[in-house]
Amino acid sequence: MVLSEPYWDHHIPLPKLGPLHSRLVTAFVALICFINSYDGDFVFDDSEAIINNKDLNPDTPLSNIWKNDFWGSNLSSNSSHKSYRPLTVLTFRINYLLAGGLHPIGFHMLNVALHCVISVLMIDVFAILIGGPVQDGRGAKLSLSPKASFLAALFFAAHPVHTESVAGIVGRADLLCALFFQLSFLVYCKAFQGGDKKFSVLWIFGSILLCAVAMLCKEQGITVLGVNAAYDILMVCNLNICELAHQLLSRRKSADIGGLVRSGLLMRLALLFLGGSFLLYARWRIMGTGPPSFTEVDNPASFAENVILRIVNYNYYYSLNAWLLLCPWWLCFDWSMGCVPLIKSATDWRIFWPLLLWCCLMGLVYQALCSQDSNKRRTLTFGLVLLVIPFLPASNLFFRVGFVIAERVLYLSSAGYCLILAYAVGYCSCHWKKHKVHYNVGKNLADRGNQSAAVKYYREAVRLHPKYVHAMNNLGNILKEKNELKEAEVLLSAAVHIQPDFAAAWMNLGIVQNSLKKFDEAEQSYWNAIRFRKKYPDCYYNLGRLYADLNRSIDALNAWRNATMLKPDHSLAWNNMVILLDNTGNLAQAELIGKEALKILPKDHTIMFSLANVLGKQEKYKESEGFFLNALKINPNVASCHGNLAVLYHRWGKLDLAKRHYELSLRLDPSAPGTRENYSMLKRKLEQRQRTVG
Repeated sequence: MVLSEPYWDHHIPLPKLGPLHSRLVTAFVALICFINSYDGDFVFDDSEAIINNKDLNPDTPLSNIWKNDFWGSNLSSNSSHKSYRPLTVLTFRINYLLAGGLHPIGFHMLNVALHCVISVLMIDVFAILIGGPVQDGRGAKLSLSPKASFLAALFFAAHPVHTESVAGIVGRADLLCALFFQLSFLVYCKAFQGGDKKFSVLWIFGSILLCAVAMLCKEQGITVLGVNAAYDILMVCNLNICELAHQLLSRRKSADIGGLVRSGLLMRLALLFLGGSFLLYARWRIMGTGPPSFTEVDNPASFAENVILRIVNYNYYYSLNAWLLLCPWWLCFDWSMGCVPLIKSATDWRIFWPLLLWCCLMGLVYQALCSQDSNKRRTLTFGLVLLVIPFLPASNLFFRVGFVIAERVLYLSSAGYCLILAYAVGYCSCHWKKHKVHYNVGKNLADRGNQSAAVKYYREAVRLHPKYVHAMNNLGNILKEKNELKEAEVLLSAAVHIQPDFAAAWMNLGIVQNSLKKFDEAEQSYWNAIRFRKKYPDCYYNLGRLYADLNRSIDALNAWRNATMLKPDHSLAWNNMVILLDNTGNLAQAELIGKEALKILPKDHTIMFSLANVLGKQEKYKESEGFFLNALKINPNVASCHGNLAVLYHRWGKLDLAKRHYELSLRLDPSAPGTRENYSMLKRKLEQRQRTVG
C-alpha cells in the first residue's frame, strides 16, 4: 500500500483542526442544517410506512416485520412493493414505543441524529479514500488529508439534496443503510492493519455481515461490496488501471497475475463476490413472487417501446440527478405524474444534457485513470466509485424502479460528489498560484530519486512564493542529504519562523543543527517538534541520537524508549538502545532490551546482530551463535555479521568455523575494519597448532 500526503490538502482554505474538533464542527453543521425539521408532521410516504403500518403497533407480533415489506404488506402478496427493510421498521417501532404513540418529534430527532453521526463518520471514510488508513505506533488513526476529509464531510453534512432523507421520516431507510454502509467499509479497511501483504479474513467476513445489515435497512446496502473491492484494488494493491490495461493489451508482464494471487487480492475479491451472491440470492428468495410491478405513471421511460428512447430518457434522468447534486435548486418530494416529460424526438433540446453529462464523466474518468499524479488519480477514482456504485440500484440498468427521480437515493452517492468537490477546491486553491506547479514537479522528481533536478524546481517554488514552507522543508531535506548543511539550516529556520507549528520542519532543523554540532539548538528544535506533535516517534529517535552524541546515555535511552512506546516496531530505536547499553557495559540490560525487541520484530536481522554481540561478550556462545545464524539466514550478505560470528568462533575455540566466516566476510568486504587483522591472527594460531601436532 503506497501512501503519501496529498500535496493540495494544506492549501484548502480551512483552519487545521484536531480530530475531535473537526468532528464536533461537522456534527454541528449537520445539526444546524436539518434541526428545523424536528417539529414536522408525518407527511407524504410517512402515512403509509408509519401511520397505516400495523407493524409499528406493539400489539402486532414482532415477527411480522420479518414477513412484511416496508409498508406493512405481506411479501407474498402480488401488491407488495417488495421493499424488505425490517431493521428500519424496527426503529420505527422503537420510536413508537418510546413516545407512547405516533408522535413525530421523536422520529424526526432520530433522523437528524443519524445524519450527524453519518456526517462525522464520513471524515474517516474520506480520510482513508484520500490518504489511506494510516496509524501511529499505538494503533491510533492518523490522517494524511485532515483538511480535505474535513471539507468533504462538511459538504456532505450540509448538502440540501439530503432534505428528503433527513426531513422525511421514511428517509430513515437511507440513513440507516448509509450508516452500516460506512461501518462495513471501515471494517473492511481494518482487515489490512497487519500490513500490505497480510489481511484478516475475520474482518472481511465482518464487513460482509455489516453489508447484510445495511441491506436489511435498504437494498442499496449491497453496493458497499463494490466500494470495498475498488478500495482493495486501487488502495491496498495500488494497481494503476491504465498501466495494467496497457500491459494486458500489449501482452507484457503476464507474471503480474501471480503477484495478485500472492497478495491475496483474488481471494478477497472471491470472498466479496461469494458473499454478495449469497445476499442477493437470499434477497430474491425473500421477495417470493418475483420483482414488484410498477405502472407507467411511476416510471414512464421504462415503458417506452423503443429501446433507444428508453436509453435516452434514462440518461436524461441521470443528468437531472447530477444537476441536483451540483445545484440543488428544484428539490421535490415526488417527480412522478408527468413532472419530467419524456424525450420523444432527436430535436428535443434536452438531449444536450445527457451529452454534457457523459462528456464531463469521461473527462473525470480519464483524469482518474490516466493522470500521472497518484493523489489526483486516487481521489478522483474513489470519488467516481462512491458517486456511481451506490446509484446503480436506482439506475434502471438491472431492473425497473418505481420512480423517475428520487432525491433520497442520492444520499450515499452525494458522498462521491462531495469528495470530488473537495478535491476541486484543493486543486484550485493551490494551482491558482504558479509556485505550486514547480513544487509538484520537484516532488515528483524527488520521489523518483532525481534529487539534483528536484532542487531546481523547489528553489523556483520558493522564489515565486517566499513563504511556501513545504517547499522549504523538502528543499532543506535534499540539501541536508547532499551535506549542504548551512543552506539547509537557513531554509528550515525560515520555514519554522513562518509556520511555528510545523513539526516536521522543526525535526529536520534539529537533524541539521546536530550535524553542525549546534547541540543546544538541535535539542530545542527537537523539543519544539514534539511540542507541536505529541506522538512523534521519529523525533524521539533523533533526540536520542543527539543525547548519545553528547554522552547523555540515560536521556538517550529514555528518548528511544519513548519512540518504541509510540511506535513499537521502531527498529532503529530498539537497536540503538541495545548498542548503547552494550557500549556502556550494561550487558544484562542490553540482553533484556534485545529480546524484548525481537518479540515485536522477530525477523529484524539488525537487532539479532546486536543481541548476538551482547551475548558473545557474556560468553553465552551457543545462544549468540543462534542469533548470528538467524540474522544471516535473513540477510546472508552482511560482511560485519560474518566477521563478528568469526570472532565468536575464534573466542569459542571453533577455529575452522572462524576461518570460514572470516573468509566470507573478506569476500563480501575486503576492507572490513579489523577483520583482516583478526584473520591473520587466526591463521598464525592455526599454523602454530599444526606445527605442534606435527
